[in-house]
Amino acid sequence: MSQTDAAQRLFFALLPDAATRAALARLQPLAPGRAVPLENLHLTLAFLGRQPGAAVAPLERILARLALPPLALRVDTLGYFTGPRIAWAGMTRPPAALLDLQARLMAALQQAGFAPDSHAGFRPHVTLARQAAAPTADAAFAPLDWRVGRIALLASGAADGLYRTLAERAF
Repeated sequence: MSQTDAAQRLFFALLPDAATRAALARLQPLAPGRAVPLENLHLTLAFLGRQPGAAVAPLERILARLALPPLALRVDTLGYFTGPRIAWAGMTRPPAALLDLQARLMAALQQAGFAPDSHAGFRPHVTLARQAAAPTADAAFAPLDWRVGRIALLASGAADGLYRTLAERAF
């Protein structure tokens, strides 16, 4: 675990294993744009924005206390956020266990005094490409089953564009 005094952009995310990352990467050609690097593929649960280095320790404690139910996801749809031009892969029906995990994480963050960005509600997805065109209507693919094994506190903004893992837990 690395912690610095400098402010950094922090978020909690589910991390796919190598096989799931590779399967997600195979979907990227269906979503033309600037492909997200393989190492950065993830499903964001809570985005905290810029936080001081002192915030990392309390966030690590929140992660350590979070109950982690077995979680199986079925990635079966592609979507597009028009404003930021983001193409993504997601779930037609996110499982209740995922929605509950995200809600409990948000509640723990708020109780600890953090103000996570809730956008317009939680829409679980994995960003495939930025500055993207919308996936075509005929962009069919076989559903991808993802048995979630890891959750992490990540920092973005590194010079190489890759996210740094500050804390991680296995399911």
